[in-house]
Amino acid sequence: MDMQTELLENRIFAELALGDSASLTRTVTMDDIALFSVISGDVNPAHLDKDYAASDLFHHIIAQGVLTAGLISAVLGTKLPGPGTIYLGQELKFRAPVSPGDSITATLTITDLQPEKHRVILDCHCRNQDGKEVLSGTATVQAPTEKVSRPAIALPEVRLLRHEFLRTLLAKATSGEKLATAIAWPCDETSLQAAAEAAQRGLITPILVGPAALIQAKAAEYNIDIAAFRIEEAATSAQAASRAVALAKSGEVRALMKGALHSDELLHEVMKPETGLRNGSRLSHVYVMDVPAYPKPLLITDAAINLCPNLEEKRDILQNAIDLAKALGIEEPRAAILAAVETINPHMQATLDAAALCKMADRGQITGAIIDGPLAFDNAISADAAAQKHIISPVAGQADILLVPDIESGNMLAKQLSFLANADAAGIVLGASVPIILTSRADTERARLASCAIAVMLASHHG
Repeated sequence: MDMQTELLENRIFAELALGDSASLTRTVTMDDIALFSVISGDVNPAHLDKDYAASDLFHHIIAQGVLTAGLISAVLGTKLPGPGTIYLGQELKFRAPVSPGDSITATLTITDLQPEKHRVILDCHCRNQDGKEVLSGTATVQAPTEKVSRPAIALPEVRLLRHEFLRTLLAKATSGEKLATAIAWPCDETSLQAAAEAAQRGLITPILVGPAALIQAKAAEYNIDIAAFRIEEAATSAQAASRAVALAKSGEVRALMKGALHSDELLHEVMKPETGLRNGSRLSHVYVMDVPAYPKPLLITDAAINLCPNLEEKRDILQNAIDLAKALGIEEPRAAILAAVETINPHMQATLDAAALCKMADRGQITGAIIDGPLAFDNAISADAAAQKHIISPVAGQADILLVPDIESGNMLAKQLSFLANADAAGIVLGASVPIILTSRADTERARLASCAIAVMLASHHG
């Protein structure tokens, strides 16, 4: 019966008899266990960390005992006696562990009725799909005295937002040497906090480039400990950008991070012919998106630097993204060249560029990835959407990289995923001799740390 039309009806005390029984069955999932941890704050690794659990007593993840006991409460509140029941007491004995995938049946049987206070004693047993008892006990309740018959409330849909890729990335990046990083003009809370967080997590060794007095005052204002950080004096944001680039060029640092200055100001110094950090490739930006609804990381490029790239520029942007994907451990990335449609239209430049890029890949002008396009966004990330349009493609439905037509579409796509799909976005600038970390006030702490982690992985990959 549909939950919206199901009726919940109770049994008042006068209707109860010794031996009356009711039961409820539920299959326990990892999402149930994780959600209970969110609600209760119980982050015991025995319930959440499969590596830890493998070495624990039961050698696998187990559900919280009280999660299983919740089935008893569900029977009391919905079946026996039902709505209006007041839960007074519970004695429990946990007999065996409950694992994800176990189907648990809670059965309650009335063993005593106390008319003076309308109290009911119930024998409680929970058994798994093999009939093995996992929990037993005794419940004491006050039964209702008035009949209730109400439609069951439709529960809200709950979706756990997992960011497994960024967590894995952080774990990998913190296992090596800290990356010496120059932070240009860290004169606001966001950039100082990003430096402190990344240093605390073992990702970077920050060098703060800017006016020492102002930096120290801001750190004190926001209660951020920077006592261990070296400060390179620079009176203006332009001088800070120049000095940070010079530190990278000399090899004193192996990454740059944008502080409170504008991105263009830092990138202008990076791109100077004699004193900059160009390495022969075009500068481009990649958002590494951790989208809870997508089974793997999604690289979107370029959404921050190249405004309306031509074919040659798109080739460089795509190659940069492919190289990043490989540095992140994606051995054979699949790249979708996005357009509004999935067929070539002479009046739509994005589709012509997509076709040309695919041919360039065939001829070895782009290497290291499986490439296809034009593909619309839905076809690139959804196998079902591609099948409905009869698209046969090694990329459709499983893209790792999305090459967007221009900065506007890329920026809107990345921000839509962040704000509507709860994605985390780590940003990095490629094409210079060192990775460049761009942080934003809108970034979560996890996203800021992930941006630093990407820089660490890149520096490690390139030696």
